[in-house]
Amino acid sequence: MSEFVIKMPDVGEGVAEAELVEWHVKPGDPVREDMVLAAVMTDKATVEIPSPVDGIVLWLGAEVGDIVAVKAPLLRIAVASDGEVEDAAEVALPVVEAPPAKAEPSAGTPVASPVMPATEAKAAAPEKPVARPANHEPAERPLASPAVRLRAQETGVDLRQVPATGPAGRITHDDLDQFVARGAQPAAAPAGLSRKTATEEIKITGLRRRIAEKMRLASASIPHITYVEEVDVTDLEDLRVTMNAGRKPDQPKLTILPFLMRALVRTLGEQPGINATFDDDAGIVTRHGAVHIGIATQTPSGLMVPVVRHAEARSIWDSAAELTRLSEAARNGTAAREELSGSTITITSLGALGGIVTTPIINHPEVAIVGVNKMMMRPIWDGTQFIPRKIMNLSSSFDHRIVDGWDAAVFVQRVKALIETPALIFIEG
Repeated sequence: MSEFVIKMPDVGEGVAEAELVEWHVKPGDPVREDMVLAAVMTDKATVEIPSPVDGIVLWLGAEVGDIVAVKAPLLRIAVASDGEVEDAAEVALPVVEAPPAKAEPSAGTPVASPVMPATEAKAAAPEKPVARPANHEPAERPLASPAVRLRAQETGVDLRQVPATGPAGRITHDDLDQFVARGAQPAAAPAGLSRKTATEEIKITGLRRRIAEKMRLASASIPHITYVEEVDVTDLEDLRVTMNAGRKPDQPKLTILPFLMRALVRTLGEQPGINATFDDDAGIVTRHGAVHIGIATQTPSGLMVPVVRHAEARSIWDSAAELTRLSEAARNGTAAREELSGSTITITSLGALGGIVTTPIINHPEVAIVGVNKMMMRPIWDGTQFIPRKIMNLSSSFDHRIVDGWDAAVFVQRVKALIETPALIFIEG
C-alpha cells in the first residue's frame, strides 16, 4: 500500500481558501475514482471534490466548518501498489498515541494540550456532560444542605424523589415538608406539562455562516436610513392579470417583481448615484451603467441573492423569465457562482408574509435595497367617498454616507409614480 494525499483544490480564480461544509467519507471507508469525497463552499458557491484514485480513507484533515487554504492537505488515501489488492480490513488507520504519564501539576500551572489532527482530536475529546432534570435520576446526588439531608435521613425520605424549587435545583426545607405532607409521593405534573432543560448547540457553517458574516458586515459598517412609502398597486394588478391572461405558452407568469424591476431601471437612469457600490477601504463610490438587480431568495439552505444581469436591456417578459430561472437554480443548488454575485441594487420580498413595514439590510457593498411588503385591500378616500384599493408599502434602505435623505425620498417617489401609473413603465424616453 502507498499513500495518496488529496489537497484543497483551487476552486476559483483569486480564491485562497474555502470552507469545508460536508464530508461524504470517514476514515476506513473504501473509495472509488470519481466518488465525491467532500464539499467546500466559497462565495456562496458549493464545489464537490471527487477522488482521483481508488483506495481506503486513512485520515481527514479538517472538520465541517473549518476554513481550509488552497493546496493544504485535505485527506489521505491508501492506494494499492502494483499487484496488491485493496482490503479495508488490512489498512492500518492512524492511531493517536497517548502522551507519557506525568506528575500532576500544581494548582494554577498551565498544561499544554497535545496537538493532533482535527478529526482525531474530536474522537479523543471527552463527551460533554448532558443536563438531567434535577432529582429524577437515581444515580445523581441531589443538591441539599446538610440540615435538609439530616431531616430526610431521620424521616426516611429519599431526596432523589423530592422535587426541588431552590436555586440551581437545590432542595429546600419547604420542598421536604411538602413532599412529606403529600405522603412521600412525588408530585405529578399536569398532563402534557413538564419542565424542559435540554439545550442544543448548533455550529454555524456553510451558507448560514456566509449569511451571518455578510449581515454583520453590512449592519456594522453601513449607517442605514429606511424610507417607507405607501403605493397604490390597483391599476398595476389589473394590468398584470390582463397580461397573464393573454400570455403565450412559452412566456412565464408575471408577478409584481418584473414591473418593479422595470420601474427601478427607469428611475436609476435618472439617479445613477443609487445604482452604485461603495468601497469602504478605498473610499471610492462606483456608479454602474449596467443595472444588475439582486433578488433576495429564500432557499432550503438559507438566503441567497441570484442576480438578474443587465436588467436595463430586458423586457417585462424577459425579466420574468430570467427571474424564474435564477430563483429555481438558487433553490435547487444549481446556480453558478457568477449568478450569485455582482449585483448593483437588490430587491427583497417576502410575498404574502411581507408584513406592513420592514427594515431591509443593504447587500454590501451596494448603497440601496428595495423591500416589497404585503399587498392589502384598503378603503381609500377619493374626495367624495371611500373606494377599495390595493395598497402595498415599499420599505427601502439606503447607505446614508452616500445617499442623502432627500435623494432617497426622490428615488422612492419616482418608483411610486411609475408603479401607480404602470403605462409609464412602457413609455421610452
